Amino acid sequence: MTKVWFITGSSRGFGRQFAQAALERGDKVAATARDTDSLAGLVAVHGEAVLPLALDVTDKAAVSEAVRRAHEHFGRLDVVVNNAGYGLFGAVEELTERDVRDQMETNFFGALWVTQAVLPLLRAQGGGHIVQISSVGGVITFPLVGGYNASKWALEGLTDSLAQEVAAFGIKVTLVEPGSFATDWGGSSASFSEHLPAYEELHAAVVANLANVPNGDPTAVGPALLKVVDAENPPLRIFFGDFPLHFVPQVYAERVKTWQEWADVAVRAQGSAA
Repeated sequence: MTKVWFITGSSRGFGRQFAQAALERGDKVAATARDTDSLAGLVAVHGEAVLPLALDVTDKAAVSEAVRRAHEHFGRLDVVVNNAGYGLFGAVEELTERDVRDQMETNFFGALWVTQAVLPLLRAQGGGHIVQISSVGGVITFPLVGGYNASKWALEGLTDSLAQEVAAFGIKVTLVEPGSFATDWGGSSASFSEHLPAYEELHAAVVANLANVPNGDPTAVGPALLKVVDAENPPLRIFFGDFPLHFVPQVYAERVKTWQEWADVAVRAQGSAA
């Protein structure tokens, strides 16, 4: 059955690939971007199957209006993809309050506003699928992206609770956790803090390490997401790219090891319960 999608951040990167994959197989897409001129190529190729919508996801009222227009235009929403976001680079000490607030406004609150806006519609129609584009940085952390990690960990926690709350309404929820891909995430779309001299060596080391991390092909993520949204029982979490598959289990094994090593202290902290 043809699906109707609502995708934020559709101008480039993953959002563009998701929109193209859906449209190329005959689905319909409400594609949002800050500037709808960036969506002209999609409209030129796919015509009325695309509804271009100007949207800044940090504007809660605008989010509600965009969701309303998309639902009114297509009559339903089947797949909602919270993709809008950007990378913030800087040591925790280097981050300004504005840096962190702006990061959370887009990566976390933007997804929250869209999720809250679509839920009454999905409940009323008896189902749907909410896809949150998280990151491998939403389950493990890396130096110099603490603000970004924080935004994605917040999204992960919110979404895990959400999945438990809406399952009875027939609403499916998935967190996509990509590794490294050849997108503009770390380029012109990113935000960079002003370096402090104390962290210059760390910055240089991280840049050198990143040069050795293989990037995935962004054109492959669209077909991959189609597999997820077409599944009868889609996963709550899924990695995109093989980097997380090799790296994350090792980190989690170390966490479990540490918890076990300190289990006696954990038990003592319980005290003598009445």
